[in-house]
Amino acid sequence: MDSDLFDEDHERFRASVREFVDAHVVPKLAQWDADRLIDRETWLAAGKHGILGQSAPKEFGGAQEQDYRYRVVIQQEIARVGASALQSGFSTNDDIVLNYLLRHADEGQRERWLAGFVTGETIGAIAMSEPGAGSDLRAIQTTARKDARGWVLNGSKTFITSGILCDLVIVFAKTDPGAGSRGFSLFVVEDGTPGFRRGRKLDKVGLHAQDTAELIFDDVVLGQENLLGDQGAGFAYLMQSLPLERLGIAIAAQASAEAVFDWTLAYVGQQSGSGERIGDLQSPGFVLAETKTAIEVSRAYLDRCVRAYNHDKLTAVDAAKAKYWATELQGRVIDAGLRLHGDYGYVPEYRFAKALIDARIQRIYGGTNEIMREIIRRDLLASP
Repeated sequence: MDSDLFDEDHERFRASVREFVDAHVVPKLAQWDADRLIDRETWLAAGKHGILGQSAPKEFGGAQEQDYRYRVVIQQEIARVGASALQSGFSTNDDIVLNYLLRHADEGQRERWLAGFVTGETIGAIAMSEPGAGSDLRAIQTTARKDARGWVLNGSKTFITSGILCDLVIVFAKTDPGAGSRGFSLFVVEDGTPGFRRGRKLDKVGLHAQDTAELIFDDVVLGQENLLGDQGAGFAYLMQSLPLERLGIAIAAQASAEAVFDWTLAYVGQQSGSGERIGDLQSPGFVLAETKTAIEVSRAYLDRCVRAYNHDKLTAVDAAKAKYWATELQGRVIDAGLRLHGDYGYVPEYRFAKALIDARIQRIYGGTNEIMREIIRRDLLASP
């Protein structure tokens, strides 16, 4: 059963995205992994192709496009070639950082920052996780305190996507230790601000091309113009934006699962030296049948989530279900494909092994799948 999510405009856009991916992504995949970094030229090329910052207002060069289906097309085309690291970087920029700016930036901040997200000149990051605070954000130790100089930011963050290349970073900090969930605020720190520096570029199991880093803030003095939104509203802002972040992760997982299945189907359809095809054997054929069915059922739910988001009706619980289900499915599809590929599926130079090591983080970031289950459980047992 084919998805009915897209119309002709989306398919025309897909052709443009595919042209970008084939010309600017495929030839660079190996080099990015070796460099542990995606070059800035690729971001600029994406900007010229109209792939970045689509939701930005037209006065800043964007398309003011609120239809999330265009973002789904981008995710699918990048997943088609196994460029998971680029997928993660683009999603962080558009689904997270730009989304926060569009929701909460004042007019002056929009003038300063939005245009670069459209052209690819500005790479953004968001700094929430800390060495001692991952899923429990209330436990963060990074603080911003006011004195005669302004806001003074101190602390460290870790596992920050685009941490090395970022031109600005949204920092989640504690501004009033006694105010509970109302004691957190968001600040935008720009590259070159005194006291802001990068720590280690982390060497990860997967997503090698995606630069992930530690960030350090040592007496970083910020003006009121660097406070994003209202003081004390940071935690509420995070809760408002989590559905989109988790939907983006779910779409990336689904797109990866579909791409991996296609690679697997092509592989088992090849004739072996004996003239037989792996897919003609009953056991591998059953694996293919089960996997394809699971993918299509999952896709139907995610299509509905995309439509709900477009109508501003995607709930945090439904986004948690999507993130949990699609990332678990991604793992199952890759595991099944690995068995059918045999030894070749385990050799890093092949894209299948790359998909395997890139996928594991999907069940961890954006809130672990254990947290997703807890969100769903609480909703089920909530008093009527």
